Amino acid sequence: MMEGLKNMLVMIELELRRLRHDRTEIYFRAVQPILWILIYGPVMSSVRAIPTGGVPYTDFITPGVMIQTTTFVSIFYGLMMVWERESGILKKLLVTPASRYSMVIGRSMASGVRALFQALIILPIALIIGVRFIPNPAYFSLAFTIIFFASGGFAAISILVASFMKTRERFMGIGQAIIMPLFFASNALYPVQMMPPILREFSTFNPLSYVVDAVRGLLITGDLSNLLMDLVAIAIFDAVSFILASISFKRIIE
Repeated sequence: MMEGLKNMLVMIELELRRLRHDRTEIYFRAVQPILWILIYGPVMSSVRAIPTGGVPYTDFITPGVMIQTTTFVSIFYGLMMVWERESGILKKLLVTPASRYSMVIGRSMASGVRALFQALIILPIALIIGVRFIPNPAYFSLAFTIIFFASGGFAAISILVASFMKTRERFMGIGQAIIMPLFFASNALYPVQMMPPILREFSTFNPLSYVVDAVRGLLITGDLSNLLMDLVAIAIFDAVSFILASISFKRIIE
């Protein structure tokens, strides 16, 4: 148990070192979500066609945009795994005594670290344009903890996908095909009640919806009535993702 935890912490430390030496990717990836908040939010606010429960529309979509960009980072984390397979790094990792399960969780949680930095870039921009967050440090801490662990689950999904993809080009295509349906079939940009019935049913099984709902309640609306259910859904999603990715991890080098 302690050895597995040590392996996971090593993976996280490695990611922190990468971020310290090269933060360019994080800055460029922040451009799209910032545009969502600066342009899309104010434009749609003027339309007033989306019921947000009295919350300004830009405030309403800010948690969804934060989750979308962190999910994007996590889903494409598997691209690094494909590169490491091609360079032979993964073969060296798999001959170490570390269990596949600890390696998968460690790599996934390392992606969570990168996702947190991505979210922290968006936060001050949102504050500057007037997004009103609930000034509660405990809520902020829990919200970013949720982002951290949820990003780990999405990174595990990317590792699962990487185990079946032989080239980086194929992985990029699959990554886009995963992210966009999850984003638009969630409550990130509009309430679930506005969706067609089939999309409403899909959102019930969409982990992104539970992450957005939890973070929005903690940071924007203060409505925590569904928080326990959201946390349980995220925990189940993470557990299933880690197990499936661990099972398929060995396929990456085959």
